[in-house]
Amino acid sequence: MNILIFGATGRVGSQIVTYALNESHHVTVLVRTPEKIQISNENLSIMEGDVLIKDDIVRAMHGIDIVISALNTDGTTTLSESMPLIIESMENEGIKRIITIGTAGILQSRTTPSFLRYQSSESKQKSTRAAKEHHKVYDMLKQSSLEWTIVCPTYLPDGARVGKYRIERNFLPEGGAEISVLDTAEFTFKQIKASDYIKSRVGIAY
Repeated sequence: MNILIFGATGRVGSQIVTYALNESHHVTVLVRTPEKIQISNENLSIMEGDVLIKDDIVRAMHGIDIVISALNTDGTTTLSESMPLIIESMENEGIKRIITIGTAGILQSRTTPSFLRYQSSESKQKSTRAAKEHHKVYDMLKQSSLEWTIVCPTYLPDGARVGKYRIERNFLPEGGAEISVLDTAEFTFKQIKASDYIKSRVGIAY
């Protein structure tokens, strides 16, 4: 497949790039700083550009089958500002499938199911700023025509790949406290061939 990855220099995004290249997919990454990509592979196309510039996104979308976004919030509004541009470009190009990395904060609360976790007492996060950014993206994807999946990890230490974890649609698995970057990236990458969680959020934890 031809896979376009946003956020490829981040902790999860860089691992997704590795998984995709290991399975001989063609990977395109759109990055502001190409020097940060330390991988050299004949199946990797590195495009310099910015997810906040529509023309850069349109350029990156040509010939793409599937989009993975591992953009994080980093104290900015990049996430919620780039998603409308990504959705519009995908719809214009006729690309249906997008898999994004969200946060456990935008899963449903078990204690108050009419609320999301970050809006309830279930969340331990002191700041809700990142979750609010991810919530905006969730709302945009719901209103789009795309076949989206939002992978929602809880606390993300670097750690080793365990290869075994619990997943649950729309909720965080009961008592789940963490999931490594490597396992999150692996599960996210696997969704390119799966249709179990289309138009769903997925909680993931050990």
